Amino acid sequence: MAASAPTSTGESAHLWPPGTVRLEDMTSSAGKDIILEPRPSEDPNDPFNWSTTRKYINFGLVCLYVAMVAEFINASTPTWGPMNKELGYSFEILNDSYAVGCACLALGSVILIPFALKFGRRPLYIFSTALQFGLSIWSAKMETVADLMLINILQCLFGSLAEVIVQMTIADIFFVHQRGRANAIYVWVWLLSSYLGSLIAGFVAKGQGWRWIWWWNAIFFGIALLIVVFGYEETKYAPPIFGMVSETEKSPPSSALKHEEAEFGRKKPDLQTRTGSSQDIDPPKSIEAVENGALPNIDTVIINHSIPLKTYRQKLSIFTTTTPSAGIENNAFLSHMYQPLIILTTIPAVAYAALVYGILVGLGDVMSTTMSTYLVQPPYNFASDQVGLMSLPRVIGVTIGAAIIGPLSDWAVIYFSRRNKGIYDPESRLWCIVPFLLFVPAGALLFSIGLNNHLPWPVIAVGLALYNIGVTPINSVIITYLTDSYRDIIGDALVGVTVVRNSFSTAFIFALTPWEARVGLKWVFVTILLIACAILSLFGVFIRWGKAFRGQFAGRYQYYALRQYKER
Repeated sequence: MAASAPTSTGESAHLWPPGTVRLEDMTSSAGKDIILEPRPSEDPNDPFNWSTTRKYINFGLVCLYVAMVAEFINASTPTWGPMNKELGYSFEILNDSYAVGCACLALGSVILIPFALKFGRRPLYIFSTALQFGLSIWSAKMETVADLMLINILQCLFGSLAEVIVQMTIADIFFVHQRGRANAIYVWVWLLSSYLGSLIAGFVAKGQGWRWIWWWNAIFFGIALLIVVFGYEETKYAPPIFGMVSETEKSPPSSALKHEEAEFGRKKPDLQTRTGSSQDIDPPKSIEAVENGALPNIDTVIINHSIPLKTYRQKLSIFTTTTPSAGIENNAFLSHMYQPLIILTTIPAVAYAALVYGILVGLGDVMSTTMSTYLVQPPYNFASDQVGLMSLPRVIGVTIGAAIIGPLSDWAVIYFSRRNKGIYDPESRLWCIVPFLLFVPAGALLFSIGLNNHLPWPVIAVGLALYNIGVTPINSVIITYLTDSYRDIIGDALVGVTVVRNSFSTAFIFALTPWEARVGLKWVFVTILLIACAILSLFGVFIRWGKAFRGQFAGRYQYYALRQYKER
């Protein structure tokens, strides 16, 4: 029977909402044993069963891809001055080219992520890297405004993958209690590469000319392409037809499962073929039973050695195709181009994550463009390498924030689950935002007032550092919260987040020149900052009622989860 239409009434009060899992066995001999969530299959080829070394090698290659894309997108700003002189591009045109890129970052994932869901992550990583290798050569030979705009359009369309597909990869290979650290590393790599790209590009532009920035990009993208082609393994898991479901997972469902079938319009086979998460495979457990000490069955992960390991050639297969769930075969691919927008507007946590991520990244992009425009003019008169050096305080801020939030976030998961009798609610991770909230307004105000009032450049540098100390942890936590809450639809959810994130940047940057002319630079920043503070303050709402929201909209989540490709 096909899934019924989603409702906002959600689930029964006796069912755990999506994202709530038992993370610790409080009755074990040690008293506190971590339970792996999602639960791995018995297949040795399952990415959850990979060794830690293999996981981090794979994740390291993903981070290499992220670093190259982030550098490419942001290395252009130190070239604005030289390009203005050599090619005659006005700063308004250069500003608009950046805004066009932001718009394409919003659009790209909507078009491309359905391919990652259908055919796997590997072909998208390879194709995007190859395309950006070609675009680097084109950038080095740029002559016209049409070149400038087309390069930005294509580069950002495919570069948008770095903002979504990486989160899908993290969800593919890391367990709940490991994702905070992994997402902190991702955010750190993205921001660090963005800022170091600008810094290094400034020196290259001064020492070798701005075109050599892109020749160096072509060299490094060529090397990265070879590494990805021969080193990156597919993390999308397509179970074999045998050994796919463990004996425990084949056990008859309880009466609670019958209730769940009636609630969401599902049959038992649909439930078994969806995901490795214990909350999806096991019969639903009442909150009252858990609170009274009745534990679900917790099985040791046993590898089925009758399932053959993939050969090196099989591991590097270009495509890993899966079929859609029963009843949606005819429109599954196209549905992933509009489902993200429906999920974005109907599931509160997705909408909130999009607003937080969008406003903070948008404000950061406004900082980048205003800095590139103002610092090359009196009274600063910075050369391109000096503009690049202003990325150094951002690098320091990002590194401090990431170094703190990675361990803190995963520690908080364990700490709060122990306080909650071993049960983990994703909202507990949001408490990690609190120590970093004040850094955002403090840094943005110091930067904007310093630039507006022509204060010494160290004031601007300190503002940049403080802002990034705050932004890095907040972005890391909010994306991890979303992944923990809605893993089964994380691809679609993050597409929606990316659309909003880049819509903020596009709107702000397109409006920046006339907006600033009308009210002044300081008040532009004050307005954006007030919007940011209003959005950030809502985190308390989700700490208090986030679990209730997940329960209320569980029906909608299950409906769209069943419309995903059968990856697990």
